[in-house]
Order: sequence, then C-alpha cells, then structure tokens
Amino acid sequence: MKHARFFLSVLIIALIAAMASGTVLERFHGPEYAIEHVYGSWWFVVLWALTALCIVMMLLRRKSWKRPTACALHFSVLLVLLGALLTMLTGEHGEMTLQPGVANNQFTIDKHGENREVPLPFALTLDHFEIQTYPGTHAPMDFVSYLQITDNGAVTDAKISMNHILKHRHYRFYQDDYDEQGNSVLAVAHDPWGVGFTYAGYMLLFISLLGLFLAPNGQFRRLLQKTSSKAVLLLAFITIGCAIPMQAANKPNTLPKESADKMGQMYVMYKGRVCPMQTLAKDFTTKMCGKARYQGLTPEQVFSGWLFYPEEWKIEMADVIKDDEEKLQLVNMLHSGQFLKMFPHSDSLQNITWYAQNDSLPANIADNESLFIRKQTLLCQEYVAKGDFDALNELFDKTKIYQEKYALGHVQPEPQYRAERLYNKLTVGRWLAIANITLGLICFALALYCVGRGHKLFKPVRIAATLWMTLLCTYLALLFILRWIAGGHIPMAGRFDSMNLLALSICIITLIMTRRYEMALPAGLLMTGFVLLVQMIFGANPPITHLMPVLLSPLLSLHVSVIMMAYALLFFIMLNGISAVLVRLSQPNNIVYLKRLQNISLIMLYPAVALLMAGIVIGAVWANISWGNYWSWDPKEVWALITLLIYAAPLHGSVWKSFRKPMFFHIYCILAFLSVVITYFGVSFLLGGMHSYA
Repeated sequence: MKHARFFLSVLIIALIAAMASGTVLERFHGPEYAIEHVYGSWWFVVLWALTALCIVMMLLRRKSWKRPTACALHFSVLLVLLGALLTMLTGEHGEMTLQPGVANNQFTIDKHGENREVPLPFALTLDHFEIQTYPGTHAPMDFVSYLQITDNGAVTDAKISMNHILKHRHYRFYQDDYDEQGNSVLAVAHDPWGVGFTYAGYMLLFISLLGLFLAPNGQFRRLLQKTSSKAVLLLAFITIGCAIPMQAANKPNTLPKESADKMGQMYVMYKGRVCPMQTLAKDFTTKMCGKARYQGLTPEQVFSGWLFYPEEWKIEMADVIKDDEEKLQLVNMLHSGQFLKMFPHSDSLQNITWYAQNDSLPANIADNESLFIRKQTLLCQEYVAKGDFDALNELFDKTKIYQEKYALGHVQPEPQYRAERLYNKLTVGRWLAIANITLGLICFALALYCVGRGHKLFKPVRIAATLWMTLLCTYLALLFILRWIAGGHIPMAGRFDSMNLLALSICIITLIMTRRYEMALPAGLLMTGFVLLVQMIFGANPPITHLMPVLLSPLLSLHVSVIMMAYALLFFIMLNGISAVLVRLSQPNNIVYLKRLQNISLIMLYPAVALLMAGIVIGAVWANISWGNYWSWDPKEVWALITLLIYAAPLHGSVWKSFRKPMFFHIYCILAFLSVVITYFGVSFLLGGMHSYA
C-alpha cells in the first residue's frame, strides 16, 4: 500500500510537470509542436495509463466498493480517461469545403502537415450560405449553411449554424468558416466510441458529485456536523471615508451638463452595435483620462469638450496625450468624424447602414437626408459658438427622432436603451476597490486578534459589515443584470465580465459563510477589493459589445459561473491558510483553533473541487458542441486540469496522511493557490491560447 501511494504521487507530479512544460512549449513553438512532443506522445499516454492503473489498484486494496459514492466518482474519472484514449486511437477530425450546388462526399484530415482524404458514406450539397447580423448593424450574429444530405438515394434538408451541429451516421458537422465566394467550410468529427465513453463518464461524475454532498455518512456531512456547533462570531470594523475631490480653478470649456446629457441620449453606431452616444463618450473619456470622469465633469461633457472645444482640451491634457499614439489616434478619429456614425440610411432591401458626416453617401439617397447628414454637425458647432444651448438641445432631440425614423426601428428597444444608460451612470472608479481592501485589512487584523482570544465581538459592528457586503452584492448584481439587458446576452465572456462575476460570487459566498466562518467578512472584503482593483487595472469598463456567434451558447454562461464560484472558494481557503499561519506564529499552542480552521477549509474545498470538475466538464461539452473536440490541450484547459489535480490531493487525507496535519494542510493550500493565479492571469497574459483575455 505504501509503495502504491508513493508510485501514485510520483505519477501525478510527473503529469503536472509534463502538462506545465507543454504549455510553455506551446508558447514558444506553437500548439502543433506541443501536441506532437508532449500531449500526443507515447510517454504521456503511458503516464496517464499508469495513473489509471494505480487508481484501480488503490480502489481494490481499500475495498472502495463499500463506499459507493467515492467508488463511482473515481470510476467516472477512469471512464473519461478511457474515452480520451479511444478518441485518440479511433477518432477522426478534419474539414470539408462545400460549394453551392456541388455535392461533396469526402473530408480532409491534416496530420503532421500531410493531408489525407477520407470518404463519407453519404454526400452533402450546399444550397446557400448566409451571415445573419444583429438588427440594424453589420455585426455577425450567426453563420448558417443550408444544405441537403444525399444518402442511398434519399435527400433530406439540413441546416448547420454556430452551436447547432448536424449529426448523421455518427458523423458530426460544425460551422467552421466561409469565404467570399459563398463557400462554406465545415469541421467534421467522427468519434462514436470516444465521445460515448467520455459522456458516460461525465454523467456518472455529476451523479457521484451529488452523492458526495448528500450522503448522510459521507466525509462532507461529518465535517459540517463537527464545525456547526463551534462557529465563532466575527468582528467587522467598518470605516467609510469620504474624499472630496479638489476642483480645478480653471476648467476647459465644455457643454452644460443638460446639453451634454441630451447629446449622450442620441444613438451612434459604435463597436458594431447601435448604442447611446453616452457609451461612446464614457469609453472615450476612460481611455483618455484613465477614468470615466475628469475634474467632476461627466463623460458626455468631456467628450463634447473634445468635440467642440478641441484646442482648449489639447492644452488641458497636453501632458496626457503627449507621445501617446493611441490617444492621439482617438482624438483624430473624433475630429475626422469616424467616431460619429450616427445617421442611418436604408437601401431598397431595408438593410440599414450608419454614416458619419464625412462618409461617402449612396448616390440614390434623398436630398433631405443628405442635407441633414452634411449639415447637422456644422449646425451644432454654430449653436455652440453662439452659446445658444436651448437651440442645441432642440437639435439633439430632433436628431434622435430622425435616427429612430430612418433606422426603421432597428435601434435599441426602450428597456435595453434605458438599462445601458443607467449602467453607464452607476459604474464607479477605483475608490470602491480601495475601500474594500482597506476595510478588509482592518477586519482581518481585528478578527485574528479577537477570535484568537475567544472574545465575542460587537454585534452592531458585525451587522454593519454584513450590511456593507449586502449592499455591495446588490450593486454588483444590479450591474450584472443591467449589462445583461443592455448587451442582450449573459455577460460572462471577456475579462471584465468574468471579474465582475467573480466579485459577485465572492459576495454571495461571504454572506452565506458569515455565520459559520470566522474570517468570511474580512476575506470577502479583501478579495472583492482585489478583484475590483484588477478589473479597473484591466482598463476600467470596455464597451458593451455583441458576442461572437460561438459565445452565445448558454453552456458558456454556465461554464464561467461554475468556474468563478470555484475560484472564489479557493481564494477563501488560501486566506484561511494565511490566518492559520498567523495564529500559529502568535499562539503556537492553539492547536484546536488550527484544526477548526482546517475543517472549515475542507468544508469549502469539497464544493470548490466539485465546481472546478463540473466547470471543466461543462466547458468540454460546450467545446464539443461548438468545435467537435471536447479537449484541445489549450493552456487554459491544461492549467485548469493541473489546478484540479493539485486541489484534489488534500481531499485524500486517508491516502496521503500528511494532509491530516493542520499546518501542512494550510501551507499546501496557500501554495496551491499559485496554480489558480497561473490559470487565470498567467495563461491570459503570458502563455496565450484561445482562452486568453489579453
């Protein structure tokens, strides 16, 4: 038993090292090189096979059939590994190009730079291919191929689009690409055995995870019973400081707030979508000033200042834009009119195109439309020069009416429009992140001091801290909902959205854990502060944009939500470990408290590992539906798997007895969090890959 345990440890360490090195090789030599020399190599397959064999031996020696849930959980992992092996040995993945009206009964497999034609037992004929766009824009919403299947003389119609695959005779076809000639490129997957075993493993995995938490005599339920009666009240100390910004004595000229707000209510085509000009103004101001406000001026006022009083603003921000090519380009795009595509025109097919004042207009455009487009901005500048802001406000109102009329209703619905404007007004700067970090540090220090001495802390202070977290949770949830309504999709794609969701997840977990977990409030304040700060460092708020068609799958939303909840729990475990180390340094003999902290970490570790496993599986299913390949050895996938292996180890205290020691457990969990940091940040900014947010 001892030798098997040692052998399994060596194998897992070797797998982690091999996968980590594979991500580095991919960074410098490309994915094909990494797959050929690491992930697809014979020795890597042997490592996994030996690991699976070792797991089977451990299950037999420990008579795991007496614990059905644990046995089913490990057996599901073996099924997934078997499915991966069958996919590698028997699966076929390639692509085929369909020309309109031309039957095709073969696809091409590219292996190591050599192409091989594989026949199909039926033929596909493309009728036509179309790009479906978001209403009123040219931004693609979906790519659709309409085709016929000819099989043994029978002809049936079929349709393939993003996230909607075609299945026929164990072959799966995915919309992959297209060209300017109207040809459609399909990805083809033929993997009846591998996918079947893998999906069976996924189903068994979810069932066994439910059993893990519901089993009355399971380890998780015993931990809950052990710690529920020993929960200690937490001190939270909240100090809210109000910083009154110093107003500059001489501000550059801009529109009055009312006029600037009227300007922000007009529509504009920006980043491939029709949105309020307020969104463009906010994004422009954030990029120019590093925040959405400047010296107490609203984004619309800053934007209008650059538009109507450019020379004053160039002097005002000379130090900011000096030698900054990006900001100089933004200013040039604004003054050349490239930003202000605010005049819709419909062609004979009622396709809407949005034009700027200086754009080339269609030859058949009506004279009144052409005149308004050419003269509107000049008329605005004339009213500004005269100081006639009442007339300017009236012109802004008329322009919005013009936009709604000539866009033929292809503007934002009123609820979506209002949601986006409210969202733009509600977002804040770095002060919220800094306030959370400061309050978290104060609470963290006081909690360690008081809880370690067994004191019950002031109830009003605890209530105040909980109220702060509740308000923060409500605020983040409101931002999430408003972005959802405004963008027309669940906001979970991209680093800003994922960080916002992570902060919201932490708030929810904090409020759930407050009564049971001593460090919940300070840990929650600290982590939300750091997450919000990172979000701001990423570049404040990016504009709300349409998603790529492949990202519209509901599985993506579920995948990101589950993964973010797992990361939030792992962060709490890391902070719990830090508090245990500090307690050990200040109170070396307080073993009972260290053990209780370990039990609390274990209570969080079970759902964290389960959520991480579930998130990886959901992501794999989404990838299989979208691309025909549930695992591509992308660096983000690899490091998520590495993180899973690292955090699964402490749950096997009966196998590795060192994890029963509180201090070893806590120090391990502190160091283990480095894998989470690499998974989220390291991959995005250093290793790259298709999951990179950089």
